[in-house]
Amino acid sequence: MKILSLKQLLKTVDSLKKEGKKIVLTNGGFDLIHAGHINSLKEAKEAGDILIVALNSDKSIRDLKGKNRPIMNQQGRAVIISSIRYVDFVIIFDEPDVKNLLKKIKPDYHAKGGDYSIETVPESEFSKSLGIKTIITGGEKIKSSSQIIKKIREIYGKDSDSKA
Repeated sequence: MKILSLKQLLKTVDSLKKEGKKIVLTNGGFDLIHAGHINSLKEAKEAGDILIVALNSDKSIRDLKGKNRPIMNQQGRAVIISSIRYVDFVIIFDEPDVKNLLKKIKPDYHAKGGDYSIETVPESEFSKSLGIKTIITGGEKIKSSSQIIKKIREIYGKDSDSKA
């Protein structure tokens, strides 16, 4: 099973670290999966041996993006993310950032997508204080879930004569 509770994940990570595995943690909402997500996950996986995706819960996405998000619920998003070959484990989290998970898991790397720079990753200084290296993966972000939703609204909005 790839979708783990915090207790399960910490036990698994402890064992993997004892084997000398390099751990990478990335996080996000992953509301509508697109090529930018896949590229970012692929590069994050290449930075280490094990890739953990910390997936924002439905509640945390609503708090961050508004009442109309997420489009897909956390269980559906977790199943999709866990099926991507680069992803080893998924954990769902409720907080607005991953500082708590970074503190508990202590990965070797914290990866964020190309819509960030090292300076704009909210947890960058916190990670540095724990000895975790922040990396940017996936190149420049071309598509985002928000842009995809906007395009869908343009095409299939109330005033559109396009059929869904």
